[in-house]
Formats: sequence, structure tokens, C-alpha cells
Amino acid sequence: MLMPKRVKRRKHQRGRMTGIATRGNTITYGEYGLQAIEPAWITSNQIEAARRAMTRSVRRGGQIWIKIFPDKPVTKKPAETRMGKGKGSPEYWVAVVKPGRILFEMSGVSEEVAREAMRLAMHKLPIKCKFVIKDQATERDGEADES
Repeated sequence: MLMPKRVKRRKHQRGRMTGIATRGNTITYGEYGLQAIEPAWITSNQIEAARRAMTRSVRRGGQIWIKIFPDKPVTKKPAETRMGKGKGSPEYWVAVVKPGRILFEMSGVSEEVAREAMRLAMHKLPIKCKFVIKDQATERDGEADES
């Protein structure tokens, strides 16, 4: 599981997931990417499950990059505990994902193989995603700026 080696503060507030992603919304390393359409918290277990699905699908071919990291602790109080007595202890780690964020990137395989691997990864994630290609993503951004 992904998690920080050490943190400055053990407990965070929940925060908000409004707006669209301004960082991490372009494909930087690979040729193909998986882009989030909805906002969500994605747990380290879900990231690992998606990664395993992709690597098993491509069968030692290509290269995969994980573009999100779970750096936010989520706390939980024990079952059947009365209210009060402070905040619960950290249970798991999540990555805060906003719409437009690239979650995974892939290169070194054909488009059909990449599309199938990303489709399998999508089923492991709690949000709607779309398959994007590097050339098409940059062309769309350029067209939007011109008009």
C-alpha cells in the first residue's frame, strides 16, 4: 500500500473537493492516460488494485506511472464508542482527486492494449474516468485557447 514514510501532522480535517484540477491534468510521462471525471477520495487500496489490474493486463509489456499519491489520513473512531473524547485514530490514507486529474499513465504498448488495461483499472476505482491519448489531449487544449 502507498502511504507517506512520515508526516508532520497525523490528523487532517476533511476539506472540500470543489472545482477542477489545475495541477496533474496533463499527460507528462506516457502516451495514454486515465483521467478522472468526478471528484473523490481514492484510497491506497483502490490505487493498488487498479495498478495490479493494469500490470496483469499488459503482461510485462509497457510502463505504468501512478500520478496520484495518498497523503491524506482518514480517521475513524472505534465501533460502539460514545460521542466525544477527541478525534479518532488514522485508519487509512486517501488521495484527493478532482475532475480532470490524470490518475495513471502508460506507454510502450498499443492503444488497444492500453485501452483494455485502463478499462480494467476503471472498474477498481470509485469514480467515472475516461481514457485519454497524449496527442489528442494537447490538440483539444490548443483548440480551446484559439476560440
